[in-house]
Amino acid sequence: MALLSSAYGNLLTSLKLKKMSLMSREVDDYINREISWLSFNERVLQEAKDDKVPLLERLKFLGIFSSNLDEFFSVRVGTLQRMIDAGVRSKVMVGVSPKKVMKQVHSNVLRLRDDFDKAFTEVTQELEKHNIFIVDETQLDDAQKSFLKVYFQTKVRPRLIPVMLKDIPDFPYLKNQVIYLLIDVRKKWNPQASKFALIEVPADVLPRFIMLPDSGDKKCVIMLDDVIRFGLDDIFSTFDYDSIGAYTIKLTRDAELDIDDDVTKSFFEKVSESLEERKKGQPVRFVYDREMPYYLLDFALTRLGIQKFENLVPGGKYHNAKDFMGFPDVGPDSFYYEKKNPLPHKDLVTHKSIFAAIRENDILLHYPYQSFDYFIDLLREAAIDPNVSSIKVTLYRVARNSNVINALINAITNGKSVTVVIELQARFDEESNIYWTQKLEDAGARIIDGVPGLKVHSKLCHITRTEGDKTVHYSCIGTGNFNESTAKLYCDHMLMTCDRDITNEVEKVFDFFSHNYKIYDYKHLIVAPLQMRNAFEKYIDNEIKNARAGKSAYIHVKINSLVDSEMINKLYEASKAGVMVRMIVRGICSLVPGVKGLSENIEVISIVDKYLEHSRIFIFCNDGDERYFISSADWMVRNLDRRVEVATPIYDKALQEELKMYMEFQFMDNTKARIINDVQDNKYRRGGDRVYRAQEDTYTFLEEQLKNEVIN
Repeated sequence: MALLSSAYGNLLTSLKLKKMSLMSREVDDYINREISWLSFNERVLQEAKDDKVPLLERLKFLGIFSSNLDEFFSVRVGTLQRMIDAGVRSKVMVGVSPKKVMKQVHSNVLRLRDDFDKAFTEVTQELEKHNIFIVDETQLDDAQKSFLKVYFQTKVRPRLIPVMLKDIPDFPYLKNQVIYLLIDVRKKWNPQASKFALIEVPADVLPRFIMLPDSGDKKCVIMLDDVIRFGLDDIFSTFDYDSIGAYTIKLTRDAELDIDDDVTKSFFEKVSESLEERKKGQPVRFVYDREMPYYLLDFALTRLGIQKFENLVPGGKYHNAKDFMGFPDVGPDSFYYEKKNPLPHKDLVTHKSIFAAIRENDILLHYPYQSFDYFIDLLREAAIDPNVSSIKVTLYRVARNSNVINALINAITNGKSVTVVIELQARFDEESNIYWTQKLEDAGARIIDGVPGLKVHSKLCHITRTEGDKTVHYSCIGTGNFNESTAKLYCDHMLMTCDRDITNEVEKVFDFFSHNYKIYDYKHLIVAPLQMRNAFEKYIDNEIKNARAGKSAYIHVKINSLVDSEMINKLYEASKAGVMVRMIVRGICSLVPGVKGLSENIEVISIVDKYLEHSRIFIFCNDGDERYFISSADWMVRNLDRRVEVATPIYDKALQEELKMYMEFQFMDNTKARIINDVQDNKYRRGGDRVYRAQEDTYTFLEEQLKNEVIN
């Protein structure tokens, strides 16, 4: 029986590994996805190193780099470790040696960590030139000490739970990516009498950075870790010791969710239970202060049972640099990007009713350049419109205090039928989505918690309205989440339309969510996993056919990640046929551009700037009758085969021109564009007769467009 159970477990592992594919084969035709991802994070680090970037924005980029790296270890390194644990068979399945990739990952990460440390030193030294200091507990003047004594006693001390490690049999459970101080309470002439303690740094409930009283003309900031170090004598005053030291440690755990297949449980219950299991995920990285005494490190690793753990990362005094994204506003305006308010949309600025504006023309929103509030206003208008009968929407990630959900609850209160397809498996947003599911369900919404075996990643809203004796549908199809917080930071697009060809098919997608056995044929939308892969391959094949016939042939693509080997091979085939392929790939790019005989007609750039490039756009020449699409999907196996994704055509000629201009701004960028190549050196693209910067130029274009509309 045990053998049968073991064999079944191995089978399940094998099936999961097939979903974890790195790339189809280990050849020079592809760049490994993990290595390419680290190259993307290096582009983020370049922003922190760039002295043309405002000073405190550079600090935030250091925070983004750190946050990205934490997620990389939780998700991708955790996956690699699973592959290694599964043994040699995983090499056959994924085509590369996970051990070899892991070795390369650690080599690259160590190099990036060194670059990070240098960049951090440069930024802090530059801050000091402007009299802004990040100080520790040893650098305080008397006024600051007095302030900190009160702050420690009233704010910090009540939140601390020191654990004396020698007095308990087991080492306390370390939470994922939480920083702890390992305390060495040392008796110099009697080491056996020394004490070891552990304190969690409560950065989840207290600010990581505390503003101190100015010291002369110096502005001073201290980290919460050092506030605790400042109070160590108070905490351990009952002990007899000669010295006391505090050293930071952090454990990163595998963040993959293993969903139970018990048919007696609801999917809601399964995800809730798997979240509890995630908290106990296997360690994939242990980061520690390299100044920690060996005897203390050895004690911790032995008690944790990871003394042979290969992912040990020596670091500095401070960890969780992601918190620098929330560094206090202590500098002048010149230390930050210029604040630009979202622009009104030229077709919506004069309309009181968004429904009326959509009836006149399809509308394409470009945020954060234009306001995402138009979408919330549409929901609010629908909520109180007596002619609206129903609202259907997909939700993947929503804001912490979501105005979108408040508008939906308002609609329910006003008697509308509201259906919400909420994805409970949106990574790291599962708990938030469970909360909102309960909130919406309590309000009376009909909840559909996804499609069995698939993630719902499409961004759809569908409103049904009675107009005279007709039923009219209004649809919104986006590239990014219905999230007003990220819409201020992410570059995305949303089509608002009442075109029956499109809205009728959006209705079919929602019917599929309710009745998974209904498989529809789509003539306008491109829907994954039903037909997206085949549809895009057909569009590429058409360009190949036209190129071979001597006709104009080109493909322009903007996506976040390009990993799927079938799509890459199809692009290689297009390049060999003479199709000109231009791509903007923000993140992972496993395609190798510019290789003679393989990809010489493919150019790839990546843009990292003030906003996160997040939209997906596809343009196919089609012998001069261009085809335009925006989509929620990247070209990855998971998007094309294991998610419900939607790409919508853009039929309106004026909107096509807008998208074409948007793409041209990206392709012309010679300020923030990096060239993607086989050596992944992330060189900036320079040259040209003037300076182009896509994000600035896009805002200016839409601003001029608005002015011209107002004048006319």
